[in-house]
Amino acid sequence: MTGVSAGVFVGAYAASPAHATWNAALESEFFAGLDALPEVRGLELPWIGGLHPHDDAWLLRAFPRRFDAVLTSIPGTMKRLGSAPSYGLASRDPDGQADAVAEARRMRDAVRRLNDAVGRQAVTAVELHSAPSALRGDRASLAVSLAELAGDANAWDGAAIVVEHCDAFLPRQQPEKGFLDLADELAAMDGLPQWVGLSMNWGRSAIELRDGSLVTEQLRIAATSGRLRGLMLSGASAQQSPFGAPWVDAHHPMTPTPDFAYGEPTSLLTPDLLTDAVTAADGVDWLGFKFGWAERTAPVAPRVDMIATAARLVIAAVADATASQGAGMQGGAVPPKLGG
Repeated sequence: MTGVSAGVFVGAYAASPAHATWNAALESEFFAGLDALPEVRGLELPWIGGLHPHDDAWLLRAFPRRFDAVLTSIPGTMKRLGSAPSYGLASRDPDGQADAVAEARRMRDAVRRLNDAVGRQAVTAVELHSAPSALRGDRASLAVSLAELAGDANAWDGAAIVVEHCDAFLPRQQPEKGFLDLADELAAMDGLPQWVGLSMNWGRSAIELRDGSLVTEQLRIAATSGRLRGLMLSGASAQQSPFGAPWVDAHHPMTPTPDFAYGEPTSLLTPDLLTDAVTAADGVDWLGFKFGWAERTAPVAPRVDMIATAARLVIAAVADATASQGAGMQGGAVPPKLGG
C-alpha cells in the first residue's frame, strides 16, 4: 500500500515519562528512542498554551527533523473549561467563543514556528474541538468560528484545520467531554474549503457510544462525509482499571495479544476492532495511535518498546485492511494513506 513505509503518528505524550512532571533528561531520552523507530512518521503534540507542556524552546530544539506533527488543542481546552465553562469555538457566549478563536490563532502561529525550526512544512493538521458542553454551545457558533479561522489558508502554513470528534453530550449519560455530536460538527463545515475537516479518536467514540463494536459504523459515517482527515486509535474501558474509572478518557492501550504484551485487559479496543477501524477510515491523510502508560515511575525503554510494538501492529492492520478491500478497490474504495 502506498505510504506504509512513511509510518504512523503517535500521541506519545500519553506515554511520556516527563509529561506530568518535567524532566528534560528523560524527555530527551524518550524522543531519541522515538526518533530511532522507522515505523513512526510523526507526533501528536499536546497544546496547553504552547508546543510543549513545559518548555517550547526545548521542543523546537529536540523535535526530530524527520518527523511530521499534528497539534491537538484538547489538553488546553479541558484545562480552560475547568475555570471557564463557556470557553470554546462552539460557545454561545461571545467572550468564551472569542477566547477560543484567539487561542486557535496562537496555535496557528506556533505551526509556523515549528515549521521554521524544522525547515519545512512539518505540521500536517491542527486539531480543534467543539467545546464547550453542548448545553452551552451549538452548531451555528462553531460554524462562525471555523469560517473565521479558515479565512486565510496561507496563514496556516500547510496545516489542515480539523475538528477532532469527542464524546458528544447525551441525556442521562455522564460525559467525559460532552461536546457537539458528529452531525453538528460536520454541518458546521458546510461551505468551508476541503482543507477544513474532521478527525476521530477511537476511544472517545467508544466513550460516547458506550460500546466498542459501534465505533466502526461511526467511523464509516465520518468517512462517507468526505471530511475525515485523520484517525487516532486509543482505547477506553467500561471498568475500573489502572488507567482510572470506567469511561475515563485515559488513552488505554489495546487489549493484550501474544504480539502485544503491553495491552490493557479491560480495554474495548481489540485487534479485530482496530483493523475494522482502519478499514472504515477510508483514505485518511494521517493515521496513528495514542496509548497511555499507567505506571508513572516506569523507565523510558519499555515505554518506547510499547510504542514500537504498537506501531508495527497498526501498520500490519493497515496491510490487512488493504488486502481485505481487495476486489472492492475497483468500486471506489481507497485505502488509508500513511504517507504525507
